[in-house]
Amino acid sequence: MNPKSDFIFGIRTIEEAIRSGKEIDRVLIRKGLNGDLFQAFFTLVRENNIPFQYVPAEKIDRITRKNHQGVIAFLSEVTYDNIETIIPAIYEKGEVPLVLILDGITDVRNMGAIARSAECAGVHAIIVPEKGSAQINADAVKTSAGALHHIPVCRVKSLTNTVKFLQDSGLLIAAATEKAKDVYYACDFKKPVALIMGAEDVGVSSDLLRISETWVKIPMRGQVSSLNVSAAASVLIFDILRQRTIQ
Repeated sequence: MNPKSDFIFGIRTIEEAIRSGKEIDRVLIRKGLNGDLFQAFFTLVRENNIPFQYVPAEKIDRITRKNHQGVIAFLSEVTYDNIETIIPAIYEKGEVPLVLILDGITDVRNMGAIARSAECAGVHAIIVPEKGSAQINADAVKTSAGALHHIPVCRVKSLTNTVKFLQDSGLLIAAATEKAKDVYYACDFKKPVALIMGAEDVGVSSDLLRISETWVKIPMRGQVSSLNVSAAASVLIFDILRQRTIQ
């Protein structure tokens, strides 16, 4: 990430950005910050459901030495959508929902590459958690070849609660994991599907694996035991497209 191109600082500046409707990706707050001015600022951040993180003063100073007043906000390159309005709209158009859930994908280039494949394959939306996800910044948009400006991205507080909503909406929850017994091409993806992709080091979280209805894997024959997550996502979503395209 190049923070010099996509952040603002100072309590009043960030407040005005929030009130003007700018999409804020997250806010860094210096540990120990207090006072009436900060409390009013913090209330505004909480009211607008903006992710925030308390950090040491040194971390903020490394980003800028200007008068930041202990707060920095990173601007988002996209406007986030609401998955609870997207799913009914897909059904109303007579289409079969396909959404991609990214659990712990923290590399911005992986995020961009996944979004590019997803948009090309006709994925209806990408879902990411508020915390523990890559910032959707200029690097992510560039890697996506602009796809992040065309595919809805939904940022949610709880992936678990969102999965339960998708289940209630009739979607099959499929987790990509090396723990699976079934290979991906043996599964029926013609029905409404939410595909979960996990981080390369830890995979899909145990909480999401527990509530997923099916687990799928990509068979491996080489010496390297796994694919890059963006490559794996491409394999899976394009097979879903293949299944839905053939008669």
